[in-house]
Amino acid sequence: MIILNAQEVGMNFVGTEIFSNVTFEIQDNDRIGLVGRNGCGKSTIAKLIVGQEKPTTGTISLKRGTTVGYLSQIPIYDKEMLGRDVLYSAFENVQQIASRMKQLELKMGICEPDELERLLTQYGKLQDEYALLEGYEVDSKVMKVANGLKITHLLESSFQTLSGGEQTKICLGYILLKKPQLLLLDEPTNHLDISAVEWLENYLHEYEGAVLIISHDRYFLDQTVKKVFDLEDGELHVYHGNYSSFIVQKEKKLLDQFNAYQEQQSKIKKMKEAIKRLKEWANQANPPNEGLHRRAKNMERMLERMEKIKKPTIEAKKMGLELEAGERSGKDVVLLEMVSKGFGDKCILKDIHLHVLFQDHVAIVGDNGTGKSTILKMILDMEKADQGTVKVGSNVKIGYLSQHLFVDNNNITVLDAFRDQISVTEGQARHILAKFLFFGPSVFQKVDRLSGGERMRLRLAQLMYQDINLLILDEPTNHLDIDSREVLEEALEEFKGTIIAVSHDRYLLNKLFDKTNWIVEGKLRYFPGNYSWAREKLLEESLRGDGLEVKKTPLKQIHNHTTKQKSAQEMIAELENNLLRTEVQIDEIHLQMMGETALEKLQSLQTELDSLEQKRNEYYEELEKIV
Repeated sequence: MIILNAQEVGMNFVGTEIFSNVTFEIQDNDRIGLVGRNGCGKSTIAKLIVGQEKPTTGTISLKRGTTVGYLSQIPIYDKEMLGRDVLYSAFENVQQIASRMKQLELKMGICEPDELERLLTQYGKLQDEYALLEGYEVDSKVMKVANGLKITHLLESSFQTLSGGEQTKICLGYILLKKPQLLLLDEPTNHLDISAVEWLENYLHEYEGAVLIISHDRYFLDQTVKKVFDLEDGELHVYHGNYSSFIVQKEKKLLDQFNAYQEQQSKIKKMKEAIKRLKEWANQANPPNEGLHRRAKNMERMLERMEKIKKPTIEAKKMGLELEAGERSGKDVVLLEMVSKGFGDKCILKDIHLHVLFQDHVAIVGDNGTGKSTILKMILDMEKADQGTVKVGSNVKIGYLSQHLFVDNNNITVLDAFRDQISVTEGQARHILAKFLFFGPSVFQKVDRLSGGERMRLRLAQLMYQDINLLILDEPTNHLDIDSREVLEEALEEFKGTIIAVSHDRYLLNKLFDKTNWIVEGKLRYFPGNYSWAREKLLEESLRGDGLEVKKTPLKQIHNHTTKQKSAQEMIAELENNLLRTEVQIDEIHLQMMGETALEKLQSLQTELDSLEQKRNEYYEELEKIV
């Protein structure tokens, strides 16, 4: 059933066309990813859907009674409002009924006997309504979302005192609890750690309603969407399948369009040559040949009426990023031995060990607040260890990419910020900055006016021209669109030095980092593999710690088991283990598809991927029955 219909929608800002003739529909239970480069109008489409903006042309029709949830800006709450209160406000109707029930309870305690029966009747009706609205399950629903998004520590804090990222997470929880029929999520993973993102993926699998996600997180899109809206060059195109499937389909479509364009251009060229010859022959005749002139005119009219195929953009403008390693460092690049670090009375890192060798690609992962960035800062000597030793090897030259960019020099121009770090002439600087998509007058923008993605591009431009052999990256893909992420990945892959990275971008972690260090309860656990492999090993260890055998269980075997044969805990453990293995297989296929160019092989991989995703859905259904 269609719940939203957009017909020939166009949007202009101060005379500049953002997009035009955009037509699409959203059906109940759709899972849609809206993708496109930064600034192409993705968030504008979301604002048009919720009515925050009005289209310049066209119409957007929402089915009567459809509720829409969208986190576009942080709402203002009373100073007394706690994080807990914000989440519970998602159940306003239930809370009102609960309040009326309490009032009746007080009245029944002091009323006359002849009035008691009437009050009991009212109370019974309210109780039925409360149960119908699942009022008795509100506490468990709130805690499920709070635990999943890792915001339980924020529940007793005043909402006004929380940081912007913390407020965003609370508001995301509020919207999820509201359960609108159409849920719009704009970069929902930006402020979440990996485990919270994975929880959100599972939550969206079970969500009853349509979901439209704006995101640059390719792994997240692969796990959550079944349809992709691609907004490019002011036009929107619809593809069916997840993100990886969309990439394959788009490449094939562009290739077909380019071949059709070239064929038409060849035909046009031949027609123009024929017209020219006919006119020459007509004029050379004595007297001039009117018949040949008419044939030339007719061909010109045919050429004018021909629907011209637009030349497709095979390669959009991307950053010209190429990271050159300077003089090589020694074999031992970084060594942390028995390092502990705390803040106040809280110890966050205890007796950690980290040994990084030349040309290692090392990832550090863990939940928010576990000390990932603190480890980087100790290596950079921006923080001191409370105990233990932190050593940086000989001839190590560090380039650091922080999450927090240009805090101290926001008021200077892009050109000056670049030349502060790199000694080049103004002309050379402008030429370099153009490779990073800062063209013409844009180099004179103030840094504090730049978007997050533009700031990241500026910092990458600085790093590219510094003499470094160790890159330390703290969430390097934050704020970058997908095209820029791909350029960054290519540059990191070619970098001949050493890389240490903190990131929640699982796509990046799986592709580039073959050594994973996972912070677990203040300890640093080393795994000689990428993120997905480390995650599987960590879960296996956890299951063995509970005395459970870790093995792959066929789906039919799970169906045949009854609660008499196995405890619910064992069945849940088996299902979660099989889910993890299936997700690892899905990750491996995604990686294969990234490097594959043969169409037949890609189609075969896509079929295998669809089968695994179906199996994963069956596991989730079984898990839901038990829980």
